[in-house]
Amino acid sequence: MARILTGLQSSGDPHIGNYFGMIKPALKLQDMGKHECFYFIADLHSFTSNKDGKLFAQNQKNCVLDWLALGIDPEKSVFYRQSDIRAHTEMMWYLLCFTPMGLLERAHSFKDKKANGMETNVGLFTYPMLMTADILLYDAEIIPVGKDQKQHVEMARDIAQKMNHHFNSELFVLPEPQIEELVQTIEGVDGQKMSKSYGNTIPIFGTEKEIKKKVMSIQTQTVKLGDPIDPALCRVFAFHKLFENPNLVKLENQYRNGEIGFGDSKKQLFELIWEYFASARARRKKLEKDDAEIEKILRKGAEKAFCIAEMKLEKIRKKFGLEGKHLI
Repeated sequence: MARILTGLQSSGDPHIGNYFGMIKPALKLQDMGKHECFYFIADLHSFTSNKDGKLFAQNQKNCVLDWLALGIDPEKSVFYRQSDIRAHTEMMWYLLCFTPMGLLERAHSFKDKKANGMETNVGLFTYPMLMTADILLYDAEIIPVGKDQKQHVEMARDIAQKMNHHFNSELFVLPEPQIEELVQTIEGVDGQKMSKSYGNTIPIFGTEKEIKKKVMSIQTQTVKLGDPIDPALCRVFAFHKLFENPNLVKLENQYRNGEIGFGDSKKQLFELIWEYFASARARRKKLEKDDAEIEKILRKGAEKAFCIAEMKLEKIRKKFGLEGKHLI
């Protein structure tokens, strides 16, 4: 039975890129019943861009509700918050001491954010090693990620191999990224990779008005009304495919025959998205009213994750010459 691990950063509302790139594949693995699944809220990662405690707490709570509403089952998976397991940050320090500067300097995510004028900090620079700690603490074998996170999983693998070799011991399992080929990179409304950092996302749990506004803002080609449109070049049509529009063949013919414009296609897409997440919205609304149940779920997951993480951390501490357990 393979151990699966993936996390979602609590830095804002989840969007359809998160869902199809990582959450949906994770749900599929969970429901297969053939794997041991660890799914967590990567809340510590969000501090690289948010320092507002009140906003952080709200985002963290929303992320928990979002995961549970979308289908994470605490009876089938170990579900927890990263910040509840102190071993993550301690493990990160040990990993950093084995990490060459050049490895982090080559990180695509850091370079992309810097190139786009975002504020950079040491936390953002060392982000891949906190992600590595998230993975290696639990001996995770398969990491469902979007294409943009593949390099970080490869970094985790490199550091695991390096430390295994240094200590002449199979300390760490070597993780493998798992990427859905059809949704390797999902474009945002502006054509760039869909990302909260770029403000180009379509939220899952926004209001009807918010989601419709986002869908209608999807950038398209300049085509005269009545002229044929190549669906392969249309960003709106790509979303129809992503959501498995049952009328996709008909829509494609309408595109090619000039029988539909981008505006009508966007309206159909909005209706498709709104209906797709209807049951998740209903579950989320119900969960919002039950804080005691949420606390119970998080405590149960944290207890399981804590035991596993502490066992791994004890082994690492001993390899470094430290006592296995802290004095207090």
